[in-house]
Amino acid sequence: MSDGYGEYDVVVCGAGAGGLASARALDAIGLRVLVVDKQRSPRHVAKGEVLQPGALRALRRWGTDRLLTRDGALRLGRLVVRDPAGAPVMTLDYGRLPPADSSLLAHDHLAVLEALTAGLGPGVEIRRGVRVVEALRDDSGRVVGVRLDGGRHRDEDVNGNGDGNGDGDADGDRDRGEDGNSDADGDADGTSSGDGTQDVYAPLVVAADGIGSRLRRAVGIGGSRSDYPHRLVSFELDGPPLRPEDFSAYLTDRGLRLVYPLPGGRVRLYVQARPDELRGLDRAGFARWGADAVREVPALAPLAEAVPAAAGTRQLFPVARFLAERLTAPGLALVGESAYAVHPMAAQGMNSAITCAASLAERLAEQLTPAVGPLESEPSEVSEASDPSEASGSPERSEAREPRTRGPLTREPLTRDVVDAALRGYELERLPVLAHAARTSDNAARMVTDLSWPGRVLGRRAVRCTGANPRLLHTITYNMAGLGPRPLTLLDRLHQIGLLPDPRAHRVPQE
Repeated sequence: MSDGYGEYDVVVCGAGAGGLASARALDAIGLRVLVVDKQRSPRHVAKGEVLQPGALRALRRWGTDRLLTRDGALRLGRLVVRDPAGAPVMTLDYGRLPPADSSLLAHDHLAVLEALTAGLGPGVEIRRGVRVVEALRDDSGRVVGVRLDGGRHRDEDVNGNGDGNGDGDADGDRDRGEDGNSDADGDADGTSSGDGTQDVYAPLVVAADGIGSRLRRAVGIGGSRSDYPHRLVSFELDGPPLRPEDFSAYLTDRGLRLVYPLPGGRVRLYVQARPDELRGLDRAGFARWGADAVREVPALAPLAEAVPAAAGTRQLFPVARFLAERLTAPGLALVGESAYAVHPMAAQGMNSAITCAASLAERLAEQLTPAVGPLESEPSEVSEASDPSEASGSPERSEAREPRTRGPLTREPLTRDVVDAALRGYELERLPVLAHAARTSDNAARMVTDLSWPGRVLGRRAVRCTGANPRLLHTITYNMAGLGPRPLTLLDRLHQIGLLPDPRAHRVPQE
């Protein structure tokens, strides 16, 4: 490397979906990547389980979707808002999108992390169990690396040594407000000091360290955060008598009830709750509360008997939305929840993390071409010898990797000029997309979750009017799918709440 850097091109801080997707994308263009994370092992999180078509485009290129499909991932064709009786009020039909983008993919969050990890090549190293203490900066203020605490927990080397897990705490999949759930060590490259810390240098640092990102704060990037006036409680129902076939949100007087299927006959259930509604409840209290919350929705009543047995799987989430004012600083890029966080009902957080990771790598590849050639086998194919069950993160997992042929092995270093040009392109492309997605996600969430009198009236009206307008439905489906921003005009907004008739309602564009 040039400019005094060590053996790594990029240090990725965070081994959640955003961090692992960044590593996968950067690996695909031939860069050497160190992924660092403070968690010793990934946590099971009841978020980041539904992949939108926009993110699936990147996962197809990497071969990750094939691993997930082999491992039992479910294809879902619709996102539906229903009344309490189960009648559809607004249906986003993904089958009306182009054939390659005509479905969602649902699987456990850990399975997504494991599939991303399984595709990593020998140019990526993952280390766990040590915090990032601070960003290293030169005299100009540029980020040139990270300082790590002195722990040396080398839980994974992607060359086949270690357990191969990724962590789900540090990207767009989890909203705990923690600062740097994805910090790390790094004993192979850097300098050690007498106080037990270690400095690791690289031309580019990727901050995928969560909504409370320490690295984002360190470089002075602000943002707009707003907490929703409710929480979500998730339950994992095993073999319930009712199994949904799509991603369904139910309108109720007490807020959101959301269900979708998971592999193995399981069902994910989300229940909206007031912040003080759950205070003092023990496991039995949660079981009663959850069963009552489901029983009051006639279409979901058959699930009530399965909730008590699932009380031990409950997870409680505060819910916030956040958008960083910038995505980059000299030498640093934000990916995942460090840049953008939304309500889980919109199924956008993890998907935006994946598409941002892909975009960052594409912008770097543009600057490196032709010095760094793309993989010659795209879309990536996973080796037939690689069983997705072996990508579970256990020490016994198969070392079979997807075959890949890199571009030239000798190339120019990843210089500051290359990084700066790529970061400019990344922010120019992604910040408007994230800002639009933030508005779309917030509007969708408020339609269903706002329990104030004006919010409920406007939200229900918007759901009904949008559901009766094929043109608006198609536009919103396209946006939710992550296929590119198609902003609604002021006139569209008036049509959406029924203040003006829409003479173009049935003019659905042909994709």
